[in-house]
Amino acid sequence: MQEHRASYDDLIDHLVRSTALRRGEAARVVLDVLAYFDETTEEFVRRRHREIQAAGGTNAEIFERIAAELPHRAVAPPELSLRQLRRIVYG
Repeated sequence: MQEHRASYDDLIDHLVRSTALRRGEAARVVLDVLAYFDETTEEFVRRRHREIQAAGGTNAEIFERIAAELPHRAVAPPELSLRQLRRIVYG
């Protein structure tokens, strides 16, 4: 974690200057955001499937919703069919 923090000192400094965050909090925010955007398409699909399923969504609803969410990711993956999404979750 320390090596990542040194790489983003300028961003952390900016957050400390522009928000009420303390340095340690700003560093955690930066690392959390980086981890979020480092998530692969497959990890995202599996995570969202679990989350939506836990909220009571049916598979038909879940895969439609995931398909609608994917293009809005920071780095959108190629368009995946509903079948491809199911294969990511179920193999």
